Amino acid sequence: MPSAAPSTDPRHDGDTAAALSLLSAAAVRSRVHTILAEGIAGRLTCLRVDPARLEDAAALTAAVTLRAYPTLEIPFHSRWRHFVIAGTDRWSALANPVAWPSPAARARAECDLAIVSVLLDAGAGSAWRWHDAVLGRGIARSEGLALASLAMFADGAFSAVAADPFRADAARLVELDSAALAAGFRAGPDNPLTGLDGRAALLRRLGATVASAPSVFGGRDAPRPGGLFDHLAGLASGGRIGAATVLAEVLRHLGPVWPARLTLGGIPLGDCWRHPAVRRGDASDGLVPFHKLSQWLTYSLIEPLERGGLTVTGIDDLTGLAEYRNGGLLLDTGVLALRDPADAAAEHDPGSPLIVEWRALTVALLDRLAVLVRERLGRGAAELPLARILQGGTWAAGRAIASERREGGAPPLKVKSDGTVF
Repeated sequence: MPSAAPSTDPRHDGDTAAALSLLSAAAVRSRVHTILAEGIAGRLTCLRVDPARLEDAAALTAAVTLRAYPTLEIPFHSRWRHFVIAGTDRWSALANPVAWPSPAARARAECDLAIVSVLLDAGAGSAWRWHDAVLGRGIARSEGLALASLAMFADGAFSAVAADPFRADAARLVELDSAALAAGFRAGPDNPLTGLDGRAALLRRLGATVASAPSVFGGRDAPRPGGLFDHLAGLASGGRIGAATVLAEVLRHLGPVWPARLTLGGIPLGDCWRHPAVRRGDASDGLVPFHKLSQWLTYSLIEPLERGGLTVTGIDDLTGLAEYRNGGLLLDTGVLALRDPADAAAEHDPGSPLIVEWRALTVALLDRLAVLVRERLGRGAAELPLARILQGGTWAAGRAIASERREGGAPPLKVKSDGTVF
């Protein structure tokens, strides 16, 4: 997208600086901990916080982790885990036989797949299933969405090069409509997928964003999301790049993909919402960033970057993810409690005070929960960074307790989704 003309209005410059300050994991962590402090003090309007119950959440998380990973050799929480079904890594089975011309070529393809698949990975709703021919059964939610996106990728649905299906091209993405996505995901009246139109629009915006920035996404090829690999490689020093830098570049260059919610100084803020507990002395006053899908994407880019020859450092600089499995774990174990029990039956907008509080408290409490889980498992932060605790971990524990408490494993709160938040 073309850059706006430089502003001579100092207020605009201040707004731009305030907006840029929100596009980081550090901003997420700082502001959610502000809301946690208010919650512990009993000053939030929608939720109560009982930090003592974190021990219960830690016990469940540690138990779930040990069942899944008894040797504590835990991979990072990322989209790649959802491509492993019944012990078979579906992506590796496709990619390993390919005679890739270089590690960078495979990394570009994997970044293409990760970016497209993560953008499609918002809540699917309770009714939708991916009917998997290999297993002969339906697969729901994130795993189902992952397999559906992988199948489309393998079939060349996102490629503009007939002889090279394992790619996503801007030229193809801008053409994708809801009907094409519905066909790829086998969605319809009998298999409804939440937010289908929003997902298709997100991919079209991805294509337009990538096409408009060939210097970022087209360094070695036609503009494609996976071109971000070459851009990030150019930012690395001695082959090393910080996870916070990867996130900052994702937010900067893929920010226009997200729906136009809040903007500040002409900059779209993406997954950023308002809450009165956050007080700042600039134009960012009252704003709470989460960048959930952008951070999920950043976690999911680590492995392709490293297979492409880079080393990603400072992974714990990223935060936990503000999504309903982690948040559900905290509600279902009593760490968080609704002030108004009727809120459990209502449907809520993502920007409502309750949902902003829930998401903020989730991210902040995951930092505290990680410490307790490490103590129970006898490991330090270097061995069990947050990315492994999420995988081990909190996400699976949230799903397990939801399955015990509610039919179909539904989350404890209902959120109106357009397919681009959760």
